[in-house]
Amino acid sequence: MAGINDFINSLNGILFSNYTVYALLFTGVMFTIWSGFGQFRALTHGVAVVRGKYDDKNDPGAINHFQALSAALSATVGLGNIAGVAVAVALGGPGAIFWMWVIGFLGMAIKMTEVTQSMLYRNTDDPDNPHGGPMFVVKKGLKDWGLGPLGSIIGGVFVVTLIISAITGGNMFQAWNVADVTRTYFDIPQVFTGIVLTVLVGLVIIGGIKRIGAVAGRIVPFMCVIYILAAGYVLIVHFADIPAMLGLIVRSGLPDGFLGIGASAEPEGAFLGGTFAYAAMWGVKRALFSSEAGQGSSPIAHSAAKTDEPVREGVVAGLEPFIDTIVVCTLTALVILSSGAYNRESEAFFSDPGMVQIVQATDENGAPIAGTWTLETAPLPPMTDDARDIRRSDELSAGWRTDETIFMVVAADEDSNTGRDLRKITATVSQDDNDMWVASWGTLESETEPRFRENEDGSPDLGLYGDYAGASMTAYAFDRVTPGLGMYLVSIAAWLFALSTMISWSYYGEQGVYYFFGTHGEKAARPAVMAYKVIYSLLILVTTMLAMPMYGPNGDRAIIGTDTELDMWTTLGLGVMLVANIPIMWIFSAKAMGAYHGYFKKIKDGGDTPHDAPPIKDVVEGRDVGE
Repeated sequence: MAGINDFINSLNGILFSNYTVYALLFTGVMFTIWSGFGQFRALTHGVAVVRGKYDDKNDPGAINHFQALSAALSATVGLGNIAGVAVAVALGGPGAIFWMWVIGFLGMAIKMTEVTQSMLYRNTDDPDNPHGGPMFVVKKGLKDWGLGPLGSIIGGVFVVTLIISAITGGNMFQAWNVADVTRTYFDIPQVFTGIVLTVLVGLVIIGGIKRIGAVAGRIVPFMCVIYILAAGYVLIVHFADIPAMLGLIVRSGLPDGFLGIGASAEPEGAFLGGTFAYAAMWGVKRALFSSEAGQGSSPIAHSAAKTDEPVREGVVAGLEPFIDTIVVCTLTALVILSSGAYNRESEAFFSDPGMVQIVQATDENGAPIAGTWTLETAPLPPMTDDARDIRRSDELSAGWRTDETIFMVVAADEDSNTGRDLRKITATVSQDDNDMWVASWGTLESETEPRFRENEDGSPDLGLYGDYAGASMTAYAFDRVTPGLGMYLVSIAAWLFALSTMISWSYYGEQGVYYFFGTHGEKAARPAVMAYKVIYSLLILVTTMLAMPMYGPNGDRAIIGTDTELDMWTTLGLGVMLVANIPIMWIFSAKAMGAYHGYFKKIKDGGDTPHDAPPIKDVVEGRDVGE
């Protein structure tokens, strides 16, 4: 099994290499120019379409534009907006956010193009149950060129990876994480969470795309409002710091000396610095992968929209990266920056230099390992008062938590990613037999013998820093402002984001099943689709059961499978989807752009006029296109 995991991880490294990022970046630039900066059409005309001004109940489709956008957003706006942004800021620094803005803007053009293509080639044989996505684009598009068998094969490969991604990343990985978060914060067994999620998801997806659209149309606005309000509260508290934070983002996102303002972010506290290239790469990756631009998943949801104008839904899709990346991700970033979470101070420190020393690491036989170092430390000192307050720890407790990760900062060989000689040595916290808190230190490879970083007064920095990553970093940022806010916000967000992601990805996988079994129509595919929905729902329960700790005959704790392995398989599926969809977008780009310019020429000539916007409640509930 280890050999298979190594192979898949190596393959994922190729699929998600820098070259894939460059290809997406180039695609976004070209589609932006080709469309005449169509992003502005999304922010103007797209908003009018979503508001219902062009909705017509007689058009083919199952759900209105607002519900289609909500269904697609429910799969993209998720834990990645909380965790992914935190990773980008923690590693790349504030400059990563600048590049998230750039790529969010370019991603709007990519979404417009790929969704327009899916609308052009979607199957509307049953007007109330349309089918679309890159697999139908390549199948029908190449068939028109006399290459039908090749198109069917490429579409089939795409569908296999789509179903794998739906089952793993869109379903099992979400269930695993929400069950783990609920157990961690509220000590509720994972299986109970699994039962609730199974019932909720099953009730929604068995009802089909109309019910999915109706639920997504309610959940997505609600979860975005909850998160925006919480982030807004933090920003109000730190309102005076926002201009400086925005300036820091721009300066750190530009090359050193560029226009006299570009400058790499300086190391401070827990942040070890980052070069321009490192910040840009993290921003590019997180923005592209958070919005799923170019991946080919959201066109499947948009293809269910009720419209007779393909470009109209494509322009609506352009709003996705704007909402997902430029709005939600920026709020997360500003919370982390303004709260001081990314360059936080140490949470505890050794008062006596004799309590910690840097030593050469040894192998299992006790022999020194050349160029490898570790730490030897006394029992951990209690956390500072501020750190315990943030955690809401008892005044008499040390504040530490079992299995948490901490680190100390040393000066060693230069890290090419940061351009600094500062490095981390990490450790896992636990209690020994005497109930003392101790650290099990890892190792650091460095040809230069490490030494502790110096404080401004020349004394060694003997601070212990919490190694927050992903969602825990965002939760910590909220807790720095109001202790406890992060715990409840992340828990609520995990449930809402995971639930919305699971129901949307179930539909993506369902369309893949239809691709294989729907050759002879809806009726022939119905049994296979229903079997898929039942299996999809039951896998939620199975996943949470496997996530529960098991104990062997010696009392050893073990877990069957890991979230890392689930992420590995979904990364494979997403990577292949991405690599397959980029050529599809380019092959049929001319047709999409021709339709795009033709549509807006018609708008300019007054050939498609809007009607009065229906009540917002009717739009959210889909009544504006109902019977």
